[in-house]
Amino acid sequence: MIKIFIERPVLSTVVSIIIVILGVLGLSSLPITQYPDIAPPTISVNATYPGANAETILESVIIPIEEQINGVEGMTYIKSSASNTGVASITVFFDQNVDPDIAAVNVQNRVARANSQLPQAVLQTGVTTSKQQTSALMFMSFYSDNPDYDDTYIQNYLKINVIPELQRVNGVGDVNVFGSKDYAMRIWLRPEKMAAYGLIPTDVTAALREQSLEASAGSFGENDGEAFSYVIKYGGRFKTEAQYSNVIIKALGNGQFLKLSDVADIELGAQSYAGGSITNGKPAVNMGIFQTKGSNARDIIIEIEKKLEDIKADLPKGIEVFIPYNTNSFLNASIEKVVTTLAEAFLLVFLVVFIFLQDFRSTLIPAIAVPVSIIGTFFFLNLFGYSINLLTLFALVLAIGIVVDDAIVVVEAVHAKIDEGEHDPKKATVAAMHDITGAIISITLVMSAVFIPVTFIQGPTGVFYEQFGVTLIVAIIISAINALTLSPALCALFLKGHDDKQNKKKKGFLGRFFDGFNRGFDATVTKYGKSVHFLYRNKWITAAILILSVGAIWWSSSVVKTGFVPDEDRGIVFVNVELPPGSSIDRTHQVNADLYEKLIKIPGVKGGSLIEGSSFLGGAGSNFGLGFIRLDDWGDRGEDSLSVARITGQMFGVAAQIPEANIIFFSPPSIPGFGNSAGVEVNLLDRSGGSFNDLDKVTQEFVGKLSQRPEIQYAQSSFNTKYPQYEIELNAELAKELGVPISDIFSTLQGYIGSIFAADFSRFGKQYRVYVQALPEDRAEEADLGKLYVRTATGEMTPITTFVNLKRVYGPQSVTRFNLFNSVTLNAAIAPGFSSGDAIKAVDEVAQTLPANYTTAYSGLTREEVNAGNQTTTIFILSLVFVYFLLAAQYESYLIPFSVLLSLPLGVFGAYFVTQLTGLQNNIYFQIALIMLLGLLAKNAILIVEFALQRRRNGESLLEAAVNGAEARLRPILMTSFAFILGLTPLVFANGVGAAGNRSIGTGAVGGLLIGTVLGVFVIPILFIFFQWLQEKISGAPQQTVALKDDSNL
Repeated sequence: MIKIFIERPVLSTVVSIIIVILGVLGLSSLPITQYPDIAPPTISVNATYPGANAETILESVIIPIEEQINGVEGMTYIKSSASNTGVASITVFFDQNVDPDIAAVNVQNRVARANSQLPQAVLQTGVTTSKQQTSALMFMSFYSDNPDYDDTYIQNYLKINVIPELQRVNGVGDVNVFGSKDYAMRIWLRPEKMAAYGLIPTDVTAALREQSLEASAGSFGENDGEAFSYVIKYGGRFKTEAQYSNVIIKALGNGQFLKLSDVADIELGAQSYAGGSITNGKPAVNMGIFQTKGSNARDIIIEIEKKLEDIKADLPKGIEVFIPYNTNSFLNASIEKVVTTLAEAFLLVFLVVFIFLQDFRSTLIPAIAVPVSIIGTFFFLNLFGYSINLLTLFALVLAIGIVVDDAIVVVEAVHAKIDEGEHDPKKATVAAMHDITGAIISITLVMSAVFIPVTFIQGPTGVFYEQFGVTLIVAIIISAINALTLSPALCALFLKGHDDKQNKKKKGFLGRFFDGFNRGFDATVTKYGKSVHFLYRNKWITAAILILSVGAIWWSSSVVKTGFVPDEDRGIVFVNVELPPGSSIDRTHQVNADLYEKLIKIPGVKGGSLIEGSSFLGGAGSNFGLGFIRLDDWGDRGEDSLSVARITGQMFGVAAQIPEANIIFFSPPSIPGFGNSAGVEVNLLDRSGGSFNDLDKVTQEFVGKLSQRPEIQYAQSSFNTKYPQYEIELNAELAKELGVPISDIFSTLQGYIGSIFAADFSRFGKQYRVYVQALPEDRAEEADLGKLYVRTATGEMTPITTFVNLKRVYGPQSVTRFNLFNSVTLNAAIAPGFSSGDAIKAVDEVAQTLPANYTTAYSGLTREEVNAGNQTTTIFILSLVFVYFLLAAQYESYLIPFSVLLSLPLGVFGAYFVTQLTGLQNNIYFQIALIMLLGLLAKNAILIVEFALQRRRNGESLLEAAVNGAEARLRPILMTSFAFILGLTPLVFANGVGAAGNRSIGTGAVGGLLIGTVLGVFVIPILFIFFQWLQEKISGAPQQTVALKDDSNL
């Protein structure tokens, strides 16, 4: 079969050309993303209860909905939060393999069951269920130097003119604006005038709903033989301030009417005044842009940037655009770095090949085979629905050093036949392929087999392993096809016979270098053979090496720091601001403005946006703030002098100059879509159903103990029960006696202090809301309660203070739940010099000291890291099992495969040892490299075992077969191993963007292969001798053409 491709080189080249064409077609249509769809599907349920506090929302909104949602198909866990801003949020997390569309429908159906239990005000404003986008492609900020354009104007200009344009960009899933500055018709009631006319807020809302409405009155002249018909129209819902001013509240008699403008001020204002933001020191509006599932992130951002150029031309004068975060910045820089690494790896690999083969024609054969394998892989990535992302690109970098192996083995085997005296390159190729075809197939099967178990890993970790592993498997299989088709044909065409080689000795520097190299290598082979003889005579040394390597693996794996995905410099720093409880939004704004002025002076900081009213750590309220600080591009910051770690350190120093606020800085999560920050995300659960004060006390103790641990830089939570509040004490008896409905008392409080959603109106082609509320100055403090009146059964107006007394208390600004228990979300930053695994272990140890009925549960990326730790060992063992059974089938023996498997611990130890030595972590990149290492080291062992078996069948003794097989295969083993090692050198010494991931995967692979190869070539022959001897004792000697030499003295 193989001979056909040697004799028909056109057929061989056509096969490879078709593979390349298919690869180019696949490459042209592959989406480009930072990571594949790793984050699990999440469904968000949101509701608003105007004027309600956090605990009221929890009891009346969240708990009824949670009870219905809990247990929905595919759910893993559920989180919810309620704040004093009146907002309820529930997030449901699902298994990785759940269809998000189906999940959204299932959750929506569950939410509908709870509608009958929800307050009417909540149903009126609406309960929304939506697929939550995992992470933003980019954050965009619009700000103005023109004082005429405040943030309310900017936000609504964007909602009317800009956001619809962005939403129409192909691939954009959603555009979310921070804050609620949508236009709203604000009916500012004047309590004194309302009382003078005997009115309460519900009288106003009733009049609005009665007079501002859409009506369908029909038409004249229908179906009665008339020549014309006339549609009857009503003006519909009011749109302008003047129309609302003329709403009639009641008739006063004598043809006079009380209008809304008589008791209230009307203006087109904002839906909420509970937030704000600044960008580059100016009032601003910030938004996040999210992509649809499976879309091309890179193309979306390019299209958005083009669209922005058109949008900028139409912006009102003075409004500017700033982009604090753009995933393309990191993605483009990372891809550029990986492509550079690919080129460097390619050159280094072929430098090694050229040194060993010492012939340009010979080197050209692997140089042609590698692009075919790499390019052809893209077709199958497209076929499997993958994308071009950092994982698949990493795999292709590693693949260069792997796929070149097969071509090297072929070329070296043909050279060996020519060196033995074969004059015809074609005949030499046929003879060589006869010897090595089985080895190539075995190597391919083993290299593929090690990654088969990883496809069964569930969750986000499985996506990592799968995309990485499948990419390598495809490249390896294409490489094997090349090795059996294209490479033999090229060898027969390009290589010269023995006489030609003798006549064409290289002269000059290269000739002298190659002569010296060959003499040195020949001397190495001679010493190597003697060393194998020595080890054969002293078998205890091999046993000791293997035992020590297993012990060293146990030791090194226990001391190497553990992690999940290394943190990268993404060119952005997140900031979280928290002022003392009860601080106003104006005070928070002032702190943000002061902070920005200090941050912008730090070298390496390009700009930033700071937002009031929200927190990265889960809180919402006037004393919270968050921000995005954009750094200079990586190339402008140098390698280490302005690294993100150094800049963040300076930021902490600047923040210390603002003592009134607790300000922290952190990097974005390692993988987009898993929380808001790097570090450990842990939830403290109260399973006793106790008070929030008790939960707060336990939380503070827990945070204090965590902060004392050296592994934790700081632990933070937004939960606090010290927010100043007032508790209503109601005199129900007196209210009943005077005939005042209790509902009127609370609707009056809501109408004046909280706000009532009264109606909708349309304007600028959009729909907005009408809110009724007292003027700010009439609800500024406790004494203003005396201005509010309710109506008795006799129609008299009585101060609301007659029935209501306010008691000063303290309570939480926001509350959260996790899996139906009251909880607190904490973020623990990892101290320098420690890993996420160290921090998780520290959290677990501190959690052991919690009181009874208090437990912890991880979420976000931390949860995935904990879950992945339980799967990795199983997958590693399964990979070994797959390799074992494949080799058993190949050799028709259950014993011979152990001569391959028992050599693997040497490389595994090397990977752990070098990783520990360099201070890196045992993370998912290292684990992928470790599994790949199994295949690479098994390949070396297979080459020796395969040739030793052939020589044994040819009648050589076990010792001769082992030594001769090892000596014959030493050159291709060293050539392929050092080609791979040098190919990964750019990863080992990577810096700048993506450096953490590069080093993690490169260092472990290089260390493992280097130590595994250097020690393995000595151990493998001895293992072969022992297990082949044992096999022959059990099942007899293998079939041979000549008599076997005596091995009775073994």
